[in-house]
Amino acid sequence: MLLEIAVAVLGLFCVLLAGACYQLSLKLRQQAELQKERDALRDQRLKEVSRRLDAYLTGSIRMGEELHELRRVVAPLPDKLNQMEQRDPSSLSFTQAARLAGMGASVDDLTHSCGLSQAEAELVSRLHMAQKQRS
Repeated sequence: MLLEIAVAVLGLFCVLLAGACYQLSLKLRQQAELQKERDALRDQRLKEVSRRLDAYLTGSIRMGEELHELRRVVAPLPDKLNQMEQRDPSSLSFTQAARLAGMGASVDDLTHSCGLSQAEAELVSRLHMAQKQRS
């Protein structure tokens, strides 16, 4: 009889142990599903960050190319400025006078601002008017 009670108690423990194992396996499956969802969300975020990084890199490359182009354009400017400074000052006055005449400056404005004589200022003004009438 004692043996039968021991076997019954042992059987009961086995059933309880099997129930506990089943509950643990259910919890494990739930945790695995949650982890799968978290992994999918993490992968989606990584893809979005990767797309943003690619966009930033592309923009940086374009900016670098544009900076390189600007450097190429700006590099000769100091030499050109030195050349312009070494030119005959009267030729610069005529260039400036032509520009001012194009903006509608009067003969008096040309003589005062460019240092031209009255006759030179009138010539520049008339040349500009003639050119304007042809256009």
